[in-house]
Amino acid sequence: MESVVQSFFVSLPQAAVLWLVILVAIAVSAALVAWPPKAPVRPLTEAQADAFRFAGEVAVAAERAAATAVRRRDEWAAAQRESDAAWLAFDEADRRARETELAAPFPLMSRRRKPGENADRERYLHRAATAACRQRDLSIVQLNDVLAHRGWNPRLHPVVQERLLRSAARAHRQAQFEKARERELATWHESELAAEALRTLRAEAAAALVRAGVIGQPVADEQWFADQWTTTELPAMVKAAA
Repeated sequence: MESVVQSFFVSLPQAAVLWLVILVAIAVSAALVAWPPKAPVRPLTEAQADAFRFAGEVAVAAERAAATAVRRRDEWAAAQRESDAAWLAFDEADRRARETELAAPFPLMSRRRKPGENADRERYLHRAATAACRQRDLSIVQLNDVLAHRGWNPRLHPVVQERLLRSAARAHRQAQFEKARERELATWHESELAAEALRTLRAEAAAALVRAGVIGQPVADEQWFADQWTTTELPAMVKAAA
């Protein structure tokens, strides 16, 4: 093999060999210039290692807080939808109650009641109240009061009974809306607390990185450090800390 190489160079003119050597030297020089210099690696001090470990622990807590914040926000969104639906139901019940109240000033014709008419009025009241309860316009407690005639006169005219039933439905829907509104406010408060806890943990983790004093500098345990931060939000935390 060496004899072949020697015969090859001997066969070449001296000027061609010289140019070949120059080209090889230029290529090697260009490669050395383009190769990025390796940054010096510094070992972690004990304080920096403690800061990194603390930042990793806080990062894990921040991940859990993020999941909690998402869950609390979903609960608030669900409570908000329930509140909106309760308001629409109350608005409809209020409209229907006001319609019957407009007819209240008109007197009813007074006449002698037929035999069995009181029983018919009672059955009408019971059927109307049961239907309203099935439609969730009345609560079970209100229905029991109607059936037991607690605060309800079954001998009243059906028009009067209808007006009273719609007023009771409006009161029930208003109570439902107020409860839904309270749940919405409570879940919103919990969502804000969870979001604030998440922001605090992220800021604390970023501050721990700053206290380590090696952000942006290569360290001996950079692989260990990378393993501690599996979240994609670490760059944002570092920027916020900086």
